[in-house]
Amino acid sequence: MQKDRRKFLRKLAGTVSVAGLTGMCPLSSHAGSGVARINNIRLSRHAGYIRLVFDLDRPIKHSVFALNGPERVVLDLQQVSMSHGLVDQVDANALIRGIRSGVRNGDDLRVVFDMDAKVKPRSFQLGPSGDAGHRLVLDLHDTRDAFKVTSSQPVQTKKLRDVVIAIDAGHGGRDPGATGRNGTKEKTITLQIAKKLQKVINGQSGMKAVLTRTNDRFMKLRDRIEKAKDNKADMMISLHADSFPDQRARGSSIYALSVDGASSETAKQLADNENAADVLFGDVSVAVNDKAVKEVLFDLSLTGTIQSSLDIGDEVIRQIRTVNRVHKRKVQQADFAVLKTPNIPSVLLETAFISNPREEKNLRSSAHQTKVAKAIGRGVSSYFSRKAPPGTWLSEARTKYKVRSGDTLGSIASHFDTSVENLRARNALHTSNLSAGQVLKIPVS
Repeated sequence: MQKDRRKFLRKLAGTVSVAGLTGMCPLSSHAGSGVARINNIRLSRHAGYIRLVFDLDRPIKHSVFALNGPERVVLDLQQVSMSHGLVDQVDANALIRGIRSGVRNGDDLRVVFDMDAKVKPRSFQLGPSGDAGHRLVLDLHDTRDAFKVTSSQPVQTKKLRDVVIAIDAGHGGRDPGATGRNGTKEKTITLQIAKKLQKVINGQSGMKAVLTRTNDRFMKLRDRIEKAKDNKADMMISLHADSFPDQRARGSSIYALSVDGASSETAKQLADNENAADVLFGDVSVAVNDKAVKEVLFDLSLTGTIQSSLDIGDEVIRQIRTVNRVHKRKVQQADFAVLKTPNIPSVLLETAFISNPREEKNLRSSAHQTKVAKAIGRGVSSYFSRKAPPGTWLSEARTKYKVRSGDTLGSIASHFDTSVENLRARNALHTSNLSAGQVLKIPVS
């Protein structure tokens, strides 16, 4: 092993001048027009790692690996040139003892970092953004300090499930719902958006969407609720398109069940069937004979569900306003039968006014429908990142990690052997932006 290491060093010495930070071997003077150029090298220090950023004029191909005894990191860059003395501006520090560079195979470049400690290198490329152009980022993580976590909770092996969202496309079949001036039917629009929303939700790790109807057919309101219950839904979203005689009315609104609606539903259920509460309560104990007590228990169950529904509605309306005007800024409450689902938080979304010509046009647009679906999906994700039911993938976290300056979703996901998509879903991250000090929940893979 030692002999092979010496052989590699001798070979490397023939390619790279063994100079310190202030020396480097001459670079190729006949670099072709297809050769990328390093315009600048920047170094920044962070807790547990050093970051080097190579400013480039175009994307490149590269590879990086570490060698031990002594500790080194080798960065190979294909079809790349660099000005003489560029590495001289990189200061020595507690982790990097020296840097050497040289030309390989005509137009390739090798950069060798002599390290004072064992490190774990990670690299990635960034495209142009703002005033910055193409960049190659090399992070050298000190393995003695890298990726410390704020807390660790060993997760026992157990069967976890996805969060289930029931999507109810309003109307259908012989019930067309509202009709726009250009003949757009509410039942058609709601089904189209429902299918797009199902795709959005199913694309998020830890979530599963089911449709109450998948085609143009009539369904009773109670059948829609039963479909949600049969699928053990954790949330139900009913999609509609509003209508009003005044064509100027526009915007989205979202509704949850009112407390008065809960009370009237209680009376109706108990009047229709003395045992109906036992069927509707699910895991709520109603092993009592007193009718008044049953009614109170039913109200408590449904009222708790209403509070969750209002919470969901707040998240969804916050996201909807990014793609459409909001007709009602706050979640409204009304006595909609489709929302009377004990133990399943439910909201009804009026996506827009189909009676408004401009909004009717938007509702017919596949692109706009996708925007609406994605906005709803973000709201759903935000809610369940905070209040995922026990026993679901989204409720579990094997550890927590405090973000450090320079961290990316990709580097964190790679370290914890998970995916960026899982990190996004577990923490309701709708962008790639991270803040130093932010605590991320690391999902169970």
